[in-house]
Amino acid sequence: MIQIGENSYALSDPAVMLAIAGAVIVLLVLWLLIAAVRRTGQAARTAADLAMQMGGVNQRVQSLSDGQQQLFGGLNSVSEAQAVQQQKTLHLMEQRLAAVTEAMNQNLSNSARNTAQSLGELQQRLQTIDKAQENITKLSGDVLSLQDILSNKQTRGAFGEIQLTDIVGKALPSDSYDLQATLSNGRRADCLIHLPNPPGPIAIDSKFPLEAYEALRRASTDWEANEAGKALRAAVKKHIKDISERYIIDGETADGALMFLPSEAVYAELHANFPDVVRDGFAARVWIVSPTTCMATLNTMRAILKDARMQEQAGAIRKELGMLYADVDRLGTRVGNLDRHFQQASKDIEEIKISADKAGKRARRLDNFDFEELAPEAGDRPVVPLAPPKG
Repeated sequence: MIQIGENSYALSDPAVMLAIAGAVIVLLVLWLLIAAVRRTGQAARTAADLAMQMGGVNQRVQSLSDGQQQLFGGLNSVSEAQAVQQQKTLHLMEQRLAAVTEAMNQNLSNSARNTAQSLGELQQRLQTIDKAQENITKLSGDVLSLQDILSNKQTRGAFGEIQLTDIVGKALPSDSYDLQATLSNGRRADCLIHLPNPPGPIAIDSKFPLEAYEALRRASTDWEANEAGKALRAAVKKHIKDISERYIIDGETADGALMFLPSEAVYAELHANFPDVVRDGFAARVWIVSPTTCMATLNTMRAILKDARMQEQAGAIRKELGMLYADVDRLGTRVGNLDRHFQQASKDIEEIKISADKAGKRARRLDNFDFEELAPEAGDRPVVPLAPPKG
């Protein structure tokens, strides 16, 4: 409700609502007019400012036009300088490109030459590798062949005998030993060395207990190692017994013999882990030797043989020395006789010189016809005058 004076009006009354709306519209129109006036003043001021700015813009446009002309002239100069610089740059780039091309060609040539040389060396090395591969293949075949040889007892025995023969042939003169020598008991030793008494001829027999040794090497448990050790010990002891019974004969051979093991590994195994077997060999007067120790033993025997042969030749040497002394004595006598002959010849030469001097003096006097001045010299015979002829 709206109270105006004594009258009251309801808000829902259309007349009231219309009056209110009209009042609002009037107020809005007034407000818009006021705003328009204000904006008109602002627009006038803005137009004045804009006119002033337009004058400044015109001046700036004129300055910009002048600057543009100057810029155009500068651009022409820059363009000309840039063209010159581009020519210089292109010329320099061409020179550098030519130098780079030449250096590249030279480097490529050197690289090609080095590559060819490297390929040649590589080819040679490949050839060497091929040869080495062939040798390895051949060696592998030889190893397999050696394994085949050692797997058979007969071929293994022949292998040991061949190795023993090679060692003995290198260490001793050929007339100091016999191979496969037969003894009085019918046994045949691989080698019999003729040493002087004592000790006398000594036999060498080759043995190779390979199966027991390989079983010992392959043993993976303590039981297998123990069993293989027993087998190796039994095999070596049997060889020692056989050599002692077969190749040691009183009055015919030395009181000992040698058992040749063609394997340094088996020899080292016996001395390292089976000292009782080595002691049994000493007790039976059978000495176990490997290729290395056998060579040392044979060199000692060679010294013994050399000493024995020198003793055998001692009488002949003394006889030769006596004959040499007699020859030297005769030579001294003959030198003395020759010296006397030289002394007599020297005396005869001196006398010949004296006679020659006298003959020369006489010849000179006869040449001058100084008969009246001739006087007899001491020791000269007087001149016998010639008798006048008888009428």
